[in-house]
Amino acid sequence: MKNVSSIQNCYGCGVCAASCGKRIINIRLNEDGFYTPYIDNPDKCTQCGICLDVCAFNHEERALQPSELKVKSWAAWSNNEAVRRKCSSGGIGFEIGKQLIEQGYQAVGCRYNVNEQRAEHYIATTVEEFVQSIGSKYIQSYTAEAFKEVKRKGQKYLITGTPCQIDSFRRMIRQFRCEDNFILMDFYCHCVPSMYAWKAYIKMLESKIGEITYASWRNKFEYGWHDSWLMGMEGDKTSKPVDWHDSYNLLIRGKKTFIQSRWSQGDLFYRLFLGDVCLGQQCEKNCKYKYNKSSADIRIGDLWGETYKDDDKGVSALVCFTEKGRQIVEGLKNVTLVEHPFEVVAEGQMKENAKAKEMYPIVMWYIKKGYSLSSPIFKSLLLAQRIITRIKIITKKL
Repeated sequence: MKNVSSIQNCYGCGVCAASCGKRIINIRLNEDGFYTPYIDNPDKCTQCGICLDVCAFNHEERALQPSELKVKSWAAWSNNEAVRRKCSSGGIGFEIGKQLIEQGYQAVGCRYNVNEQRAEHYIATTVEEFVQSIGSKYIQSYTAEAFKEVKRKGQKYLITGTPCQIDSFRRMIRQFRCEDNFILMDFYCHCVPSMYAWKAYIKMLESKIGEITYASWRNKFEYGWHDSWLMGMEGDKTSKPVDWHDSYNLLIRGKKTFIQSRWSQGDLFYRLFLGDVCLGQQCEKNCKYKYNKSSADIRIGDLWGETYKDDDKGVSALVCFTEKGRQIVEGLKNVTLVEHPFEVVAEGQMKENAKAKEMYPIVMWYIKKGYSLSSPIFKSLLLAQRIITRIKIITKKL
């Protein structure tokens, strides 16, 4: 059939569902815990092929061709100290969205839904609503409902997403000839972990702190930007007061149990995710968006590397790939922009795809079977992976 039912292990970007005129494509988790399109009413399919046309996974090349790129890059950060402190890096993504909303745009960002235990895209029409998108979410985002609600005419949008989501989205707005109404922004992306790994992590924590009422993946408040890989989880079990209020009123937390777990101290989610033992095949085998490859107008991320190694407040990597993106960035207010060569801004970013490690199939088998992450088997498997990796490094040096 001439539709996405023929595609296996795709990016799960959800753009096919948004582009389908018959609204018969739905996005659900597959057996490995990654979002996948399903045709619920195949008899209603008209074989128009639009879902395949907009699918980035279905094309070897990116929607934005190299000849269209006009690269310019900066180190960047918000001049609002509260915003900079709360955001994962320098707060430039929030400042871009804030200014565009004030100019009449609507912003499609990503927030965490504690009830559904998932990251999901949503449409923010005010700055206050856009605040929910602050902070990194290192899990795959459910986009289908928000993308379906985006109007193709009569409204301008900022769309933020992973590079694959943005590549498909550009294909869609070109397909429907409404590209002028959109600013597309992606970010440097490692890969996405299985949602089953995330749900197992949540289940483990809920046994300690109750139902999760808040989740964050990065936190600079205590240890600074360079050691900000810290899971922050708030549960509904009453405990001693945990008062938290920042000066921008982004979050107010009351008397609830709160857990902080750092990657540098062995947090299990980060060990699974950044240890590449629960990533998707689509990321490993089919990602075509690393380093300087993008279909976005603007790309953001952390500016790691030597240039800002002594800055612990957070610095954003900011790259424009189009003239439209450059005009947006150079018109920003209340931000600091320091122009650098692309190689400086992208220092520390991945140039090649993440590769699944040797323990990947075993770890995923235990996760899918429902084993608790608190089980000693996972610590043993992760230790075994560290030993294997270390041996490979030593052998390579010989």
